[in-house]
Order: sequence, then C-alpha cells, then structure tokens
Amino acid sequence: MKRSYARVLWEEVILIYAFFKWIVLASLAGAMVGAVSCFFVKSLDWAIAGGGSLPDGSRLLLLPLGIVASTLIVRYMAPDARGHGTEKVIEAIHERSGRIAVKVIPVKLITTIITVASGGSAGKEGPAAQIGAGLASTLATALRFSDVDRKKLVVCGISAGFASVFGTPMAGALFGLEVLYIGQMFYDVLFPSIISGIVSYKVSVALGMSYGHFSILDVPPISSDMVMWLILAGIFFGLVSFMHIEIMGFFERFFSRLKLGLVGKAILGAFTLIVLGLLLGDSYFGLGLKSLDGALEGGMESPLAFLWKSLFTAITLSCGGSGGVVTPIFFIGATSGVAFASVFGLNGALFGPLGFVAVLAGCANAPISATVMAMELFGADIGVMAALVSVSAFYIVGHRSVYPSQRLARSKSPLIVVRTNPSRVDKGRSVPLISQSIFFSSIVKLWVCIEAITGIKGPDRFNRDR
Repeated sequence: MKRSYARVLWEEVILIYAFFKWIVLASLAGAMVGAVSCFFVKSLDWAIAGGGSLPDGSRLLLLPLGIVASTLIVRYMAPDARGHGTEKVIEAIHERSGRIAVKVIPVKLITTIITVASGGSAGKEGPAAQIGAGLASTLATALRFSDVDRKKLVVCGISAGFASVFGTPMAGALFGLEVLYIGQMFYDVLFPSIISGIVSYKVSVALGMSYGHFSILDVPPISSDMVMWLILAGIFFGLVSFMHIEIMGFFERFFSRLKLGLVGKAILGAFTLIVLGLLLGDSYFGLGLKSLDGALEGGMESPLAFLWKSLFTAITLSCGGSGGVVTPIFFIGATSGVAFASVFGLNGALFGPLGFVAVLAGCANAPISATVMAMELFGADIGVMAALVSVSAFYIVGHRSVYPSQRLARSKSPLIVVRTNPSRVDKGRSVPLISQSIFFSSIVKLWVCIEAITGIKGPDRFNRDR
C-alpha cells in the first residue's frame, strides 16, 4: 500500500522537530556538564598540588584520613556516590529510567577530590560522567520529561562528562552509547550524544581547560608481520583486561564480606595501600599521570606496573574510596603495552598508546569509542592499528565488564550460550557455557579440512557425525 504524501510530510515534520529539539537539549546539557566538569578538574588539580606539597610522612597519613572521610560522607549523604561513577549511572539508566538524585553531584565531586588528592588510586572520568548524568537527570525532571527522553538526556550527560575530561568529543559520544550494552548501540541517541560531547568540550576549553594530545612520529606501515604483532598484542591486552576485571571483582567481594564496619574497612584498605607503596614505590598512588605520560613515550618503570596499578585501584575503590576507573585503565593499558613491546623488542612508544586504548576496549566492552579515542589523542595514522588491537581485546575478555551493570544484548560468539539482556553481566565470577553441539560440529568440519589436506583419518565418531 502506498503511503499518502500528507503522511510522509507529517513524518518529516516530526523528524525535523525532534532533530532541533535534541540540538537544544543536548547543547544545554553539554554546556552545563562542560562548566561543572571544568570546575571539578581544576579543583582536583588544585587539591592534588596541595597534597603533593606536603612532606612524605604527612602524605602517607593523609591517605587513611582521606578514604575514611570519603567513606563517611558517601554513607551519610549520598550512598549512590560510592565507588566508580559510570557504573552507578549505567545502573540508574537500566533500573530507574535514568533517575539520579541531585545530592549525588556535590557529594561525588567532593569525595573524589578527597580520595585522589589524598593518594587513592582512582580516576576522574567516573565522577565526571556521574556529575554530568546527574545534571542531565535533574534537567529532565525540571522539564517533566518521559522516561525515554530522560534516559536519552542522561546518556548525553555521560558523553559530555567523558568528552570534557579527556578532550575527546567523538569518543565521548560513542562511549556513552557503547557502555550501556554489550553488542548493541542505540543510534537514536547518537546525534544528541555527539552534540553534547562537542558542546561540553568547547565550553571546557573556553573556561580554560587544557588537554594533552600526543603525536606518534614513527607509525610503521601495516605489513603482514605487523598485523601478526597487533593481533598478539590485542590478545595480550584482552588478558590484561580480564586480569583487571577479576582483581576488581575479587577485592569488591573481599571487602564486602569483612565484618569491620565502614571505617574499619577504609582504614584496612588505606594501610594496605601504604604498605604496598613502601614496597613498590609511589608511582601507583593518585592518578599516576607522570608514569602514564612516560609509558606513552615508551618508558617503563617496572615490567609489572600494570599489575600493581590494578591492585592499588581495586583496593582504593573497594575499601570506600570514590572515583573513576578509566584513568587507571589508561595507566594499566599503556604500561602493559610497553611491557609487551620490551619482551618482543618492539617500539614501546607505539604499543604504549595502543595498550592505552585496547585495555579500555576490553574492560568497558567499547572497541569503537576506544578506536576513535586513539585517533583523537594520537592522530589518525594510528586508527587501523588501534581498531585491530581494540577489537581483539574486546573479544578475548569475554562476557565480563568492569561495569557489572552493563547488559548483554548479543553473544560475542555463536559457540557460547549466554542469556542475553540479564540484569547484570559477569564481573569475573562465572564463564558462559559452550554449546557442545555447535562446538562439536565445528570441530568435525575443521577435521574434514585437515583430513582432505593431510590424508590423516579422524576418530570414528568424527566420521559418524559428518
């Protein structure tokens, strides 16, 4: 049946209305988030500088005080501000239609500054995402939006927070979409997310934010040997992502089972970090930006730096500290890339940046935004390499995530039977079952090819099941 011209025209009117509606709303959300994120980052930098000016002994004592203070503020003022912020936003979108209490915004800002400035190993993306999403949710409540529009605006808040903190508007827009589901993106939110990311970035720059963008001078051509190394590196980065998710999950369960009370857990975690710092050095406290910058240039302090940073981050966030996980993931990725390069005699200044984005792709199940981020931070020439290692890491890490509220929309392999769209994805606690029938039939087909080439007969069961 042919549609009437009047109906087609009416559809176009509705689409144009929605188009301009979301330009306005996404721009408003982006401007708000950009301004608040700029204030947050500048306050964090000021607090870190103040803490760094203290004598070494005083800084060590500052850590337990900071984590205890952060724990108590969150407990009595806004429990939803606990842990890393992006996880709480994903949970709010899936379980509460994006409703986020307005009191989370100042509490998250203050507790993250306290945690990181006192030496806790955490990042600034999670708080920025939670602050941005909280502002967007508050705006949606004020305008009496439907649940569908509220969730869209909250996704814009995630994108804007990511973009304004790292100076990557396109990667921020895509990250807000990819991080909700494994294997599915909602393209109806893509345009608003891009607008909010760009506006947030521009507002932050206008207010004095500066970003570190790197240029990789020696990007080799894509040869067959290089493709092999990139695939091997991607597998390694996927295993590093797996390791980090497992460590995060282990310490979260460990501290949740302790019968020490909130303050007792915070003190135990803080003094554990102090002991580790005395044994391993102070590079793993706080954001660790100095070591991260060195790794992006190919430098390496320790071959196991990525493992130590994972431990510091897991303990900080599990014992009561507040902050994000992406900046530590960047540290873990870059240092693991340099370690991989040093083992095989490769260019650490190339594999450091590749690990930087690939471990993000693995931990967050976000290979597209990780690839785009590589091009925004390191130049377009690295795009193909970043895509290869990011997608490889994404597959190797399996159906688990550093964000347990992330939902599974599609299995990564037909050989793996998983329940799609569960309430929470795996966080290192179980492995999806392999479908025996599909797996066995695949083995039979593979053996048929081997037999045709070599003439070697397979087992009787293989011959019966052809």
